[in-house]
Amino acid sequence: MRIRRSQHQAGPWRISEIAPDFELIDAWALPVSGRLSDFGALEDVFLRLDPTADGGSRPAAMLFALRTRLGRWFGWDDHANALSIPGCRETSLRERLPADLRSAASASDGHRFRLVYRTATEWARERSNGTVHAVLHVGWVLQADGSYRGQLGVYVKPRGSFGRLYMAAIGPFRHLVIYPALMRQIGRAWDARVC
Repeated sequence: MRIRRSQHQAGPWRISEIAPDFELIDAWALPVSGRLSDFGALEDVFLRLDPTADGGSRPAAMLFALRTRLGRWFGWDDHANALSIPGCRETSLRERLPADLRSAASASDGHRFRLVYRTATEWARERSNGTVHAVLHVGWVLQADGSYRGQLGVYVKPRGSFGRLYMAAIGPFRHLVIYPALMRQIGRAWDARVC
């Protein structure tokens, strides 16, 4: 379920101090809940997601395939994760981390969104390409009954006017096709996990 961006920003997230120059463009309540100790399982679910796999949404898979093809044609992904953050010298938000978060960013797991940092209740992963520098931020939100619920925020910094135009053009597809399919896939994977 889509939530107000201000609702996601209201959390006690470390991302706000690390990426204050990034814009939160999307915020979603994830179809998952559990105990504090289940947060690691949520990251595992994300790492295994494949929006193009069987059982996913055909329209979403087609859009991902189209984006991959366009990226290949125009070279948007040729230097993935090697480009500097727009308007900055850093190539990764890991370069901005305070000392207490640096050790959580040292491991590389080969995922296309590389880990920036991880705490007991949030993690952030980034991807840089020829259109934007993007950050997936997932938080584990404490509920009134003592359980936790997952929440996703997507932060971006577009690469110039083309990046802003690109983000505006894909907005309807993100909201109407990609995210709803992703939420269903996350919910199914969460329910199917071995507890």
